[in-house]
Amino acid sequence: MATGLDDLGVFCSDPLGGPNVPGGPGGDYTQMKTRFREFLREYRTTDGSFIYREEIKRAIDTYTNFIVVNLGHMTGFDSSLAETMAKRPTQAFEMLEEAAKIVADELTRPRQDNEPIDDDFQVQLISGSNSRSIRELSALDVGKLVKIPGIAISSSTVKAKASILSLRCRSCQHTKSNIRIKPGLEGYVLPRKCEAESSASRDPCPLDPYILVPELCKCRDFQNIKMQESPDSIPTAEMPRHVGLYMERELVDQVVPGNRIEITGIYQIRRQQVQGPRGRDKKTAGGVGIRQSYIRVLGVEVESDGPGRAGNDRNRFTEEEEETMRELACKPRIYDIIAKSIAPSIYGCEDIKRSVACLLFGGSRKVLPDGNRRGDINVLMLGDPGTAKSQLLKFAERCAPVGVYTSGKGSSAAGLTAAVVRDQHRGFALEAGAMVLADGGLVCIDEFDKMRPEDRVAIHEAMEQQTISIAKAGLVTTLNTRCSVLAAANSVFGRWDDTKGEDNIDFLPTILSRFDMIYVVKDIHDATRDATLAKYVMNVHTGAANREAGANEIDMQTLKKYIQYCRSTCGPRLNGEATKKLQNQYVLMRQTMTEGERATGKKGAIPMTVRQLEALIRISESLAKMRLSPFATGADVDEALRLFRTSTMASASAGALSGG
Repeated sequence: MATGLDDLGVFCSDPLGGPNVPGGPGGDYTQMKTRFREFLREYRTTDGSFIYREEIKRAIDTYTNFIVVNLGHMTGFDSSLAETMAKRPTQAFEMLEEAAKIVADELTRPRQDNEPIDDDFQVQLISGSNSRSIRELSALDVGKLVKIPGIAISSSTVKAKASILSLRCRSCQHTKSNIRIKPGLEGYVLPRKCEAESSASRDPCPLDPYILVPELCKCRDFQNIKMQESPDSIPTAEMPRHVGLYMERELVDQVVPGNRIEITGIYQIRRQQVQGPRGRDKKTAGGVGIRQSYIRVLGVEVESDGPGRAGNDRNRFTEEEEETMRELACKPRIYDIIAKSIAPSIYGCEDIKRSVACLLFGGSRKVLPDGNRRGDINVLMLGDPGTAKSQLLKFAERCAPVGVYTSGKGSSAAGLTAAVVRDQHRGFALEAGAMVLADGGLVCIDEFDKMRPEDRVAIHEAMEQQTISIAKAGLVTTLNTRCSVLAAANSVFGRWDDTKGEDNIDFLPTILSRFDMIYVVKDIHDATRDATLAKYVMNVHTGAANREAGANEIDMQTLKKYIQYCRSTCGPRLNGEATKKLQNQYVLMRQTMTEGERATGKKGAIPMTVRQLEALIRISESLAKMRLSPFATGADVDEALRLFRTSTMASASAGALSGG
């Protein structure tokens, strides 16, 4: 019994049925299929339109061969249909697709040359029900319909899987045709003996006589995706969970690594394979009953712009939460309150905290005919150890809607961007790195100076164009990295040496110019400041257990929600006053820098170019976004100029950014 069980690749749910389940042994299969047909033909929306009739006609006319069905509509039409789909989806979904083909045939008669409806006409499901996390799935869910959110971290190349087989005996040419293969990752075991009638005039056929006849087989495209929990939903100190996805037909190539997706599918299991030498599958490890789970995807919803982008997160807030967010935005000094709420346990660093606040809110992304202009802000902190740079990074990572933290010493170019790896079928798969996983959020890179120079060069495109271009092992694609970068680095000498000037850092101007604001953080020896700092730190430690947000502070959870709300609902632009002021200041700064270069006879590491002008625009927009204003004013431009002068301009003027 165990041997026969082990021969099968996948074990689906029990057959649709039972004494009380429509469509099973105690019900009528034809009646259930008829109800699905009636649903597709008769369901109408509140405005009276037959949406599924129209969808089916459109699919046939445009040769797309798929329709999307909302399970909420099915529940409203007949709750028993939706209940059957949830509890016995394998067979119910097959009946739904058969019903869709029947309706398509009825609606499109007569057709030119009486061509038949494509046998691969596909139904895709979406659901408005509450989703569950990957770590909530258990053995009780096998064979059930599930809705799971997550992030795609790798994708295989598109392959073909037979849906209808034809076999031929090598000895007697006996043919077996129209063998249907169950959908999913289930395979088919070839008969060990020839099934032709024996004859005295010929020798018996040998064992394992059947071979595939490729030209008589019918195949479907399929693709394997690995989906992981979103970084922002993983509990602290927990390893992220992931699950394999099986997508077929029109669902292939809909998802790329880095996409945040919500899938509706059937939770299934298959035999667990272990890779042996040279990539050959060995027998199941750990015992006969060990099975590996995966989800056969029936429908997928992809967030087009990443989390924290306009439109994607708006529906996640209740009316009470939206009212709270609007009340916060109306506070007269919300910018100062937010700045005080950034890492309140760290003393001082006011301008750096204000810059981190600007980074978390971000500017407005522009989509132009000739390409996109990034709205994300990048900040670099250079300086002495023990100046709370890493603590600021950790706070920002926890406060961002999507945050990924990594250390420069343990980060390679592939780990930050993307890699091409071998999958379990000995093919190539694309695997997303930290910046792709943080699409729509924030990447914190500590020990930025410890990275190898060639690895730092790999993130040039990701920081400015906000894409990663891959051309490896036959895979040519582009992935989105629409994220901010907050990096921290130490001096080459460990501590910052003012006498060394430009020798303190070993960064090329090409990487420095991609940061909107660059701060040099020094550990200044001052008795009065040291006493104040020591008192502040002691108060933090003695009151750590019961510390609450002060009167002019926002707690972290509220601040995180406010950041997410502002990013998803507000995309400010410069008004006329701000535009004019920024134009004049840009020209003035260009002249000042040119005069300084002439006086010293040395080029600056960061020339004042349009890239820096765009940085000022982004900072101004982020300041307006903090108060949910549709326009950035002259006051926002003044503050953006002040932050830029106290960071990048001050560091460049001191000769700290000449680079190596």
